[in-house]
Amino acid sequence: MQTITQPSFGRISFHRLEEIPRAVLLDHMRDPRIAKHLPLLTGEWDLATVDGFVAAKAKCWDDDGLGHWAIHYDGEYAGWGGFQKEGRDWDFGLVLHPDHFSKGREIAAASFDWLARETTVNEVTFLLPLSRSPRALMRMGAQPTGIVEHAGVQFTRWAWQVGARQELHCK
Repeated sequence: MQTITQPSFGRISFHRLEEIPRAVLLDHMRDPRIAKHLPLLTGEWDLATVDGFVAAKAKCWDDDGLGHWAIHYDGEYAGWGGFQKEGRDWDFGLVLHPDHFSKGREIAAASFDWLARETTVNEVTFLLPLSRSPRALMRMGAQPTGIVEHAGVQFTRWAWQVGARQELHCK
């Protein structure tokens, strides 16, 4: 699998997490609006937590050839997200800064367009907290595959065939 870590799609660009100032990531992950959407986000984040997080995400790139990016929108940090190997699955996650929540569909589309062009990944999974609406996943054609438990929290697991684009295209 070819590793390209800094693709760009118009207003959206992807960067290595190591390039983002630690304080920016810390502020993002400490924002209480983020915790509402991330049931696995526990404990207080500090700079050591950020360092461990960034190192773990960099290791995914080294081990698997894919991982999470820092995402910029119009040159401004918008959040982080990408693909991570979970057992046999390629899981997609997107954690946007609250100022950029409305750009999730466009950023996801750019991520999936890149994935389709640059990799041989055929299926992506999503773990959706039970408190979240599945509308966006349903619009894109993802299918629920059951309830799973991860780190003591239940999620609905969804699967999406990479070529099955519905209402999700990069602008």
